[in-house]
Amino acid sequence: MNQVWVKNYEELNDFEKVKLVNDGLDIVKKIPEYKKSGFKAINTSERTLLKWAGVNVQKPREAGYFLMRVKIPSGVINSEQARVLANIAKDYGRESLDLTTRQAVQFHWLTIETIPIVMDILNKVQLQTIGAEGDCPRTVTGNPLAGIDPNETIDTRGIVQEVTESFQGNREFSNLPRKFKLSISANMYNAGHAQINDLAFTPAMKNYGTREIYGFHVYVGGGLSAKPHIAQKLNLFVHPHEVLKVSIAVATLFRDHGYRKNRRHARLKFLVADWGREKFETELLMLTGPLETEGIDLTRGWNAGYYYGVHAQKQPLLSYVGLSVPLGRLTPEDLIEIAECADRYGDGSLRVCPTKNLVLANIPTEKIEALLEEKVIKRFSPNPQPFVGYTVSCSGKEFCNLALVETKAFALKLSQTLAEKVEVDTPLRIHVTGCPNSCGHLQIADIGLKGTLGKLNGQTVEKFELSIGGSLGINAGFATALQGAIPAEMVEEVLECFIRFYKNSRFPQESFYDFVSRFGIGTFQNLLAPFVDTLRLAGK
Repeated sequence: MNQVWVKNYEELNDFEKVKLVNDGLDIVKKIPEYKKSGFKAINTSERTLLKWAGVNVQKPREAGYFLMRVKIPSGVINSEQARVLANIAKDYGRESLDLTTRQAVQFHWLTIETIPIVMDILNKVQLQTIGAEGDCPRTVTGNPLAGIDPNETIDTRGIVQEVTESFQGNREFSNLPRKFKLSISANMYNAGHAQINDLAFTPAMKNYGTREIYGFHVYVGGGLSAKPHIAQKLNLFVHPHEVLKVSIAVATLFRDHGYRKNRRHARLKFLVADWGREKFETELLMLTGPLETEGIDLTRGWNAGYYYGVHAQKQPLLSYVGLSVPLGRLTPEDLIEIAECADRYGDGSLRVCPTKNLVLANIPTEKIEALLEEKVIKRFSPNPQPFVGYTVSCSGKEFCNLALVETKAFALKLSQTLAEKVEVDTPLRIHVTGCPNSCGHLQIADIGLKGTLGKLNGQTVEKFELSIGGSLGINAGFATALQGAIPAEMVEEVLECFIRFYKNSRFPQESFYDFVSRFGIGTFQNLLAPFVDTLRLAGK
């Protein structure tokens, strides 16, 4: 027990004591043994440690099925890898395939017997699951358009790969207090959602006489879940070759000083909040050595992670096409067809977006018209309906042991119904999450829905609490929660009321975020009140 953070063994939470004896990475070696002995032979702590292999027990806990996350750094993938992912879902995952908000791919219905087979298949096409979950550095997210983006200052693919390889399977950082989420993006529209990551790099510039040098600014301590924190910007300018050094230093501070008494209070955001920006920056510089102070911020706004439509790349005569994947769910056949289009019309390049959508890259401009006529492209339209194309959902209780309500089917039906009832020319982002952990990113949505349970006519039913007005734009702020939970069956009516009020009262082209800021939260609480009062008067 020579780890620097073990100052008082008795103050460590129970799982920290397990990790002192069993490094999460060691579990990977045991998977072949589990394949022989079966699911029932895996004890509770070992099932939790399997997260380090990128797998997690899915609902119901004792049924013996797992979900698996595949790391796709910055969302960059090729058609061969896409086909492999599709075939795994087809052969081992009951044809279930989900894209995630961290640009990963998620399988369901795997068993302990099939997991080592799937991992071997993935490794052959340079795809990893190790570190996709667990108390370690997770998938490095970033700009899905890296390398082709007219709005990027630096092609970050090499930097993302360098950081990924440094942390991959690295025992120096395989026992952190909790998960550690990184984002690296040089896109001017905050493609990497910087403010909700533990560590994020955003585009910046410094003038050296007549020379302009591009690098990054640094954000630390962001995160969502039940207690969301906006990341704090440090007074640093980091050159591209310094990104890895800074990433290692921040992870080291988290490892050595992060909280290990209460797992609900163990993310980096709590340490940053307690230390403050100045102390954290001082401690960081003690590890990195001198770094330059911040330069010119090149962030212009926030695109919310959407890339729909046909757009010119920075390479002449090439375009990318952003596709809508409703709720991020694909069949194996869908992904295979999309991969074939990537080969037929481009060079096989695909990108996964943090909104659970896809991009086809490097398409010669003269082939765009033919591509758009493909049936699969029409099905996953580059020009989706305003609500269907801008609704995000977590897995919900279909697979997740923590979720209280069903989310995927609910969110799809909700978005489709709203599209039929209300016509808007400015998309509204609706995010649905099944529990307080906020895998559906409800705090950064125009309208967020958090699942809960409550009584209706004496019966326990699924309800939703509403939040409004989230954004990661220049004036980033989380959505504000309204008082009162609404039964799932009433959500459609409530949202229609909100959206019609927005449509009829806004300034031309006014965003929902600005609209909420102008009218105030109280106005929306008043709009919600009749629905809550109706339930209260009915004794529901």
